[in-house]
Amino acid sequence: QVRLVETGGGLAQAGGSLRLSCAASGFTFSINTMAWFRQAPGAEREFLSGMSWRDDSTRYADSMEDRFTISRDNTKSYLQMNSLKPEDTAVYYCAASSGPRGIPDAPAGYGHWGQGTQVTVSS
Repeated sequence: QVRLVETGGGLAQAGGSLRLSCAASGFTFSINTMAWFRQAPGAEREFLSGMSWRDDSTRYADSMEDRFTISRDNTKSYLQMNSLKPEDTAVYYCAASSGPRGIPDAPAGYGHWGQGTQVTVSS
């Protein structure tokens, strides 16, 4: 079993930055990919970025790469978010996949999820 715990959410002003962290524990050796999603009220869960833990390759959703950066340090994943906008307000989730290699952009591609952390960006 893999356990994921996100931290680092909170309130930020437009134009500011936040760094989210996701600590993985348990069967971390089974993780092939870690990713970040977000979900705003009334919206579907949206893929932001993912990283392969096998070769450190990355994938970003369109328009995210210029403001968001995914990184990793051992069993922790990070999402650096810059130039925040009010429309970035959402619950942010990290997710892990032990499935086939690659970086899925669909929530169904991930079998392990954190509890989520709220990010609120004020104008």
